[in-house]
Amino acid sequence: MAGFHDDLRLAHVLADAADATTMERFKALDLKVETKPDLTPVSEADRSAEELIRSSLRRARPRDAVMGEEYGTEGTGPRRWIIDPIDGTKNYVRGVPVWATLIALMAPGPEGNQPVVGVVSAPALGRRWWAVVGGGAYTGRSLAKASPLRVSGVQRIEDASFAYSSLHGWDERGRLDGFLHLTRDCWRSRGYGDFWPYMMVAEGTVDICAEPELSLWDMAACAAIVAEAGGSFTGLDGEPGPHSGNAAASNGLLHQELLKYLGP
Repeated sequence: MAGFHDDLRLAHVLADAADATTMERFKALDLKVETKPDLTPVSEADRSAEELIRSSLRRARPRDAVMGEEYGTEGTGPRRWIIDPIDGTKNYVRGVPVWATLIALMAPGPEGNQPVVGVVSAPALGRRWWAVVGGGAYTGRSLAKASPLRVSGVQRIEDASFAYSSLHGWDERGRLDGFLHLTRDCWRSRGYGDFWPYMMVAEGTVDICAEPELSLWDMAACAAIVAEAGGSFTGLDGEPGPHSGNAAASNGLLHQELLKYLGP
């Protein structure tokens, strides 16, 4: 476990550097934004933050592989760092403060490669969340100033708060009926989007959340934090971890019922 705690400290250092880079360009009038082949935006800040993190990892963890949203995969080591330099780029480029840098470390274990370290840093919100496998999940300004995270104890869907990103993805994948059924049956539903619903599940302020299409870099850090806060993080197919191309997260008590609404 000591090795992963060293990696957690490194992830905080990487997040500090990324925060400085992204905040420097947040709301800049001359921010450069391009459209990628998948029709999603990418800003100069996305690229600068990922380049900075990759450069630091080459020096600090030269044997580890790295996967990032903007520059793909490099290295072949069994340990792999997963980076989303700005999760919520559409918010970032419009000046909405709900965006974050996501940093995770995945390593081989009994259930295959799973996240063992996760850091989610949202500097425009003044928030950071993190976890290390077996060491719990926390939020705070720093490792020394942190509060533990714990999922809620809500046991019924009709008492649950449900967070999601948008309706479009569910409609495109033929799952809108189940999604709407869930919104009618639960106590409250809100479209917060991106990393934030998973952090609220970990905090216990939201009970369930799900998204129909995601990449590994969207999920790895969030999965580590939700799991260490006592929750469940799977694909919509029920497979544990961030490997299914979509996500369902909950306080654990409501997970099977969540999957009944949104699963295959």
